[in-house]
Amino acid sequence: MAKVIEEATEIIDLLYKHGWDERNGGNFSYILTDEEVQTIIKEEKEIREFKYDFDMSSLIGKYFLITGTQKYFKNCLKDPETNLGLLKVKDKDTLSLLWGYKDGGRPTSEAPTHLKCHIERLKKDKEHRLVIHCHPTNIICMSHILELDENKWTEILWKMQTESLVVFPEGIGVLPWIICGGDEIGEATALKMKEYRSVVWAQHGLFSTGKTLDEVFGLIETIEKAAEIYMKICDKKVVQSITNDNLKELAKAFNINYKKGIID
Repeated sequence: MAKVIEEATEIIDLLYKHGWDERNGGNFSYILTDEEVQTIIKEEKEIREFKYDFDMSSLIGKYFLITGTQKYFKNCLKDPETNLGLLKVKDKDTLSLLWGYKDGGRPTSEAPTHLKCHIERLKKDKEHRLVIHCHPTNIICMSHILELDENKWTEILWKMQTESLVVFPEGIGVLPWIICGGDEIGEATALKMKEYRSVVWAQHGLFSTGKTLDEVFGLIETIEKAAEIYMKICDKKVVQSITNDNLKELAKAFNINYKKGIID
């Protein structure tokens, strides 16, 4: 098995084992380098193509490892060639399948949302490579009991643990419930990605992005742990907590450029 497939499927398996990608819930897309692609296939040969009705011009020539539609994360580690696909952006509206989906499958229904997020994050960070969508339990719980205000969510999650401000200083985006798999949620998520690396889908889950497998998995872990702390104490009497001044002191100590207007 190619090293990049092994590393990706290990992270996908961890997401399943954490309970964040049950059944066929969640999806994954990873920009691969030319060198990584060459460890999977020796020559490019199109198996079939997939058409989309949005402009992917800025991604032409890029390779993506993408989970398949209706595929279970729990099966990716043991059978990557069925559950994953290696695709190349062939032209502005076409993905070309080069490897994978060996049972005749196709990319996740959320592929357009992923690709739109990749487009926006690459504008912010040329080293961006990865988008993971998952269903963290406590993030979903929070979206049932807390108003969907990004600044409020950011402040709460920053104050749950010291690591939060360090790991996601830009805060967290939040969207109301929108039907999944469609243009509306894809456009709304991509718009949020202009500012945030992570976006909450109310009553659904989380979209997180970054440079590496470890970075994005760690980002999800940190956000979900903060949400878990909140859900465990939100109905309790809190006698001490992290203050605005504490967060400012932390930012100064670690030279963190955090989102302004929340704790200032």
